[in-house]
Amino acid sequence: MSGHSKWSTIKRKKGAADAKRGQLFTRLGREITVAARNGGSGDPDANAALRLAVQKAKDNNMPVENIERAIKRAVEAKDANALDEMTLEGYSPGGAALLLQILTDNRNRTIAEVRSTFTKHNASIGEVGCVTWVFHMKGLITVEAGENDEELELAAIDAGADDVKLEGGVLEIQTLPEDLESVRKTLEENGITINSAELTLIPQNVVALESKPAMQTLKLIDRLEEIDGVQQVYTNADFPDDILEQ
Repeated sequence: MSGHSKWSTIKRKKGAADAKRGQLFTRLGREITVAARNGGSGDPDANAALRLAVQKAKDNNMPVENIERAIKRAVEAKDANALDEMTLEGYSPGGAALLLQILTDNRNRTIAEVRSTFTKHNASIGEVGCVTWVFHMKGLITVEAGENDEELELAAIDAGADDVKLEGGVLEIQTLPEDLESVRKTLEENGITINSAELTLIPQNVVALESKPAMQTLKLIDRLEEIDGVQQVYTNADFPDDILEQ
């Protein structure tokens, strides 16, 4: 799982930059709108997917008015029905898996931009299902590491966590998807401050990349995440430490 741990560290740092550019709030708003639409309710108490999406937005300091606006769009059918959900799959330079989750109001435009970006960065789009099998859906909770890491790990396991890993000063607590909310709630009741909690895709295996394809892959992911409609990019690339330091 080292590849995931390193990639999740990068994602945390990139998330802060995305928030400054406003891109993160746009993505979170779309997730909330689609969760409200698909769950058939604008009430988080009656819609588990919406509840998770709203909590994720709050964890990322999204303003309450933005959250309410996103829910309203779904309830009033404004923009919600125009958002298309899909995944695109492929391979990075060096052969690591890439899986893109997309929410777009212009399917053809987004697909064309993704394909063009893959081509320009020496990567390849694959057939449907070519890398989906690499990833498993998991709950992922992050907590700042400190002096009582062992106690935190034991508390997480007692709460129902599947696995706990320390990476970059952060404890990453993995759960089964259906246990995410209960584990989070139990940890909070024990006085543990949660940084974030979300459903995510975690690779079953990793592909070690040498320096050049690793840098190419990071640049490719950066560009993919700038495309309107691309919500998340997942990879099983294991990046060299010197590339991460850069």
